[in-house]
Amino acid sequence: MKRVCIVILTVLSAFSANAQVLKKLQKKVERKVEQRVERKTDRAIDKGLDKVEEEIDGTAKKSGSKSSPAPGGKGTGINDAGAPAAGKVFSAQSKYDFVPGEKVIALEDFSQDAVGDFPGKWNTDASGEIVQLGGSGQHWLALTSKGAVTPEFINSIPENATIEFDLAVSPDYSYYDAPLFVSIAQSEGKNGFTAWQHFGRGRKTGTYFTLHPVDAGNKHNAGRTEIQVWENGKKIMENKRSESPGFSRSEHTVHVSVWRQQQRLRVYVGEHKIWDLPRAFVANGKYNSLVFSKHNSKDGNHYYITNIRLAAGDPDTRHKLLNEGKFSTTGIYFNSGSAVIKPESHGVIKEIAEVLKENGSLKVRITGHTDSDGGSDQNMKLSAQRAAAVKAYLARQFGIAAARMETDGKGAAAPVADNATAEGKAQNRRVEFTRL
Repeated sequence: MKRVCIVILTVLSAFSANAQVLKKLQKKVERKVEQRVERKTDRAIDKGLDKVEEEIDGTAKKSGSKSSPAPGGKGTGINDAGAPAAGKVFSAQSKYDFVPGEKVIALEDFSQDAVGDFPGKWNTDASGEIVQLGGSGQHWLALTSKGAVTPEFINSIPENATIEFDLAVSPDYSYYDAPLFVSIAQSEGKNGFTAWQHFGRGRKTGTYFTLHPVDAGNKHNAGRTEIQVWENGKKIMENKRSESPGFSRSEHTVHVSVWRQQQRLRVYVGEHKIWDLPRAFVANGKYNSLVFSKHNSKDGNHYYITNIRLAAGDPDTRHKLLNEGKFSTTGIYFNSGSAVIKPESHGVIKEIAEVLKENGSLKVRITGHTDSDGGSDQNMKLSAQRAAAVKAYLARQFGIAAARMETDGKGAAAPVADNATAEGKAQNRRVEFTRL
């Protein structure tokens, strides 16, 4: 205020006029000076608010980015030191509650198949070929023509089971191109799986859902989906969903998770739950086939699948950790040869966090285990880094005090299955939580 008065007096001293003119001039100068001071104050406040908003936005981006990896690229999560890694990390507030089955029944990454060939352990009434996407060396099965494909090594899908796979689609896939069909079905005979394609005949009992990356209006950021339930040759349930989240031309590489709990079916695309049906499976139905299929599409427009994982079990995290004192999971996924946690691991870590939150005095030891690939020293170091990454995730995402968690790494020294098979290696790549 002292500064304002000095400015007013300085201006007034430049004028020689009567008292009335000076009085009017004084009021005008006071208003001008006050307005200038207010403008400066507003600019300072705006600058401060901008800084606060930038900090808030930065925090939100770190905790809940919705970007998707490029086809064949690595997942993202927590790096070896436990700091946020670039890319997608599910937020602690996420509703993603998928928990993979404990016992791995079947795995398929097509690593044993040559590029350009149809995979040797699959059957089809159409065609397809192994390709590489994104320069990562990862093998994908491209569905290149109308028809169905099925893994012949899957001949039973238990009542409590999970199915996961990575899905990609050509960036130019059109609204008028066909959707991807994913069926869990009861197939009869060697070629019974062909009934579960777009215009298949002879369907008996099964459930399928479709995924398409483009919704009506050629929307790039929204897909569409449909579901049907069949019993003894009759369609007993059907529904469609537009503007389905998770899979679109802007998010064209996603992780799909399917959870069967007796008659209940839940389907997740990325972190989005798109279907949750309590009566999607017929009681006592014998579901023995997993089928992927599509109909016509423009030349060069394909779906791609890889990293198919079928696992059995209905994990009871709370009971095992509190009553048995130990919980082991193969559902925390890492990038190959690293301690980077993949986003789809969020559900099982979230369950651990809830048990720890509900039991404030509970302390745990987190132990990492690897398969036998690589040197023993390297595996020992890697398993310890992975345990530390899980601890960091629990602390950062869920606020679990670091003092309540110890970490350890056993490398490949304590296998629970045969490292000679892919399924055995998957059982050995695990994280154990032990009550202290």
